[in-house]
Amino acid sequence: MPLEQTEAIVLRTFNTGEQDKIVVFFSREKGILRGVAKGARKFGNRFGSSLEPLSFVKFYYYEKERKDLVTIGNCDLLESFFEIQNNLETSFTLSYFAELIEEFSPSRAKDDVLYRLLLSVMHSLKERGDLYFLTRYFETWLLKINGVLPDFNKCLKCRKALTESGWLSLKKDGVFCDQCAPKKKEKIKPEFGAFVQWIKKNPPPKKGPLPFSPEQLNTIKKVLREIIVFHLEREPKTLRYI
Repeated sequence: MPLEQTEAIVLRTFNTGEQDKIVVFFSREKGILRGVAKGARKFGNRFGSSLEPLSFVKFYYYEKERKDLVTIGNCDLLESFFEIQNNLETSFTLSYFAELIEEFSPSRAKDDVLYRLLLSVMHSLKERGDLYFLTRYFETWLLKINGVLPDFNKCLKCRKALTESGWLSLKKDGVFCDQCAPKKKEKIKPEFGAFVQWIKKNPPPKKGPLPFSPEQLNTIKKVLREIIVFHLEREPKTLRYI
């Protein structure tokens, strides 16, 4: 069996057998992979702290045909994000990001944009970027990358530009203008379109003033969460902690 290697971000781990761990990791080359780290729970094992959730690592692994799990031979820690996880809210939020990636991304489907998004957001958090803003940033890009972020700038029916508030469709696939909306249940304010345009042009912000107010971000949060829950057909398990 040839030894393969890839840069990856550890999404989560769980115990199996008496001494092993199953590792779910988001790799740069092959997307989400799941592997067995044999002996990872032994004292003084070769993996050290490299399998901690949200670590940026290089995995060396073996893969067999018709086997879902790869065998992890070794793992080098490239960058730790342990210090930002000392804050419980940040730790739970990163677990939320990991869950969304695992739920929205098919196994073994390369997604370099999503991979770089997660890594850049974690770097911004390390540079004391605002957690609340960066969560909205990540959620919006995640939906856009997966092709389920509605167009907040044009009416879904008449295609006219939305210069004022619109109404989110029941299927969460677009926004209607005031004249075309069949039901006026979920109002979309103009700042939502402005927020989407801003994140398209700007990297995740680090420490400093933010371009949107807490009140605007609260409105944006509510709509993003509704779209996420609609497409997952359930509420993410980690959402209850943040």
